[in-house]
Amino acid sequence: MVKIGKKEKNDQLYKAILMLKDEQECYEFFQDLCTVSELRAMEQRFEVASLLNDGMIYNEILERTGASSATISRVNRSLSYGTGAYEKLFARMKEKKQ
Repeated sequence: MVKIGKKEKNDQLYKAILMLKDEQECYEFFQDLCTVSELRAMEQRFEVASLLNDGMIYNEILERTGASSATISRVNRSLSYGTGAYEKLFARMKEKKQ
């Protein structure tokens, strides 16, 4: 998987996201930043990652989310060989739930 190098990205976006105060601000920011289809695609990928993390199999995920097998496979590669960001976030979400 190709990772974006520091020189290739603009830090302002990531810093701006960290400045959002709550879920509503986050929702509004992403509504302004992204098209509806871009948001739905990101939401779908995150749901797929969550279901894969919970041990659900491809066919069940496909049925539940409507994601293509290519999307499920791509997300699975990110979980297995990515930066570990999904795992960190899932752990924090689990910790917050408890």
